[in-house]
Amino acid sequence: MSSNLLGTSVDAVLTAVLDDEPDVLFVVNPPGEAIEQIVESAKAFEGDLPTIRLLGEERLLKDVMGDFIVASNTADLVEDGTLELRVLEDSTRSAVLATEDRTVALLEAGGLVGGLTTDDAEFTETAYEATTEDWDSAEEFNLRTPGITRVRQTLEDEIDPEVEDDFDSVLASMETARGDGDGLDEVTISLLVAAKNRVLLYDVSKWGEDVGIASKATFSRTKTKLEDMGLIDTEKVPIDVGRPRLRLKLSDNRLEDAPPDELASVAQSVLS
Repeated sequence: MSSNLLGTSVDAVLTAVLDDEPDVLFVVNPPGEAIEQIVESAKAFEGDLPTIRLLGEERLLKDVMGDFIVASNTADLVEDGTLELRVLEDSTRSAVLATEDRTVALLEAGGLVGGLTTDDAEFTETAYEATTEDWDSAEEFNLRTPGITRVRQTLEDEIDPEVEDDFDSVLASMETARGDGDGLDEVTISLLVAAKNRVLLYDVSKWGEDVGIASKATFSRTKTKLEDMGLIDTEKVPIDVGRPRLRLKLSDNRLEDAPPDELASVAQSVLS
């Protein structure tokens, strides 16, 4: 059985496999960074994508999907039926890409990820059948994050196109959106952008809950936290019936003067 090196990056390996136009591509036990790169490459691929079935260790999947940028792009692929996620019970399995005609082992060395591939008919058939059995017995991974396309569209439709543009610019300027002490999460980003555009707290929190980003209560708690930190403020807006609503606004001149693509970095510098 012969084998060949199929590229020295996840993108190169995945693209080479996708160029064969398989109907189904299994991705088994990839490392976290590889999951991110597979999602990125699949989103950027210009041809027709197969059904991608990713089997990953649950704790790893939860950690990777803790980044809103990765999770929302993953959700895009899930929502359009391209990507399916299930939980791999055996975390000792080798990282493999498997189609009916090719088996590719992902190998890491010196910061590079290579794909060692074989198209031996007997081996690939056995590997594909075994992977299919593992898939059939695996439980679905519950990805709760909404797809980024739906987030953008509803933000534009329900809040304002300028708010959507600012939200997109902020995300594009960030490497991660985790909110774990090293960055800003999606709720904080939404509130900062809303405050920059003087949106009502009720409107942005209702949008956020409806689209699946977080509950109204989470938006309210985060708003209070950002107020206590001196990043945003509110002003009361009377309404015909009921209690006045709160309009969000930025309370730090550095944030007010920052363009959208610098809002996240300026906010982080204010918080540090």
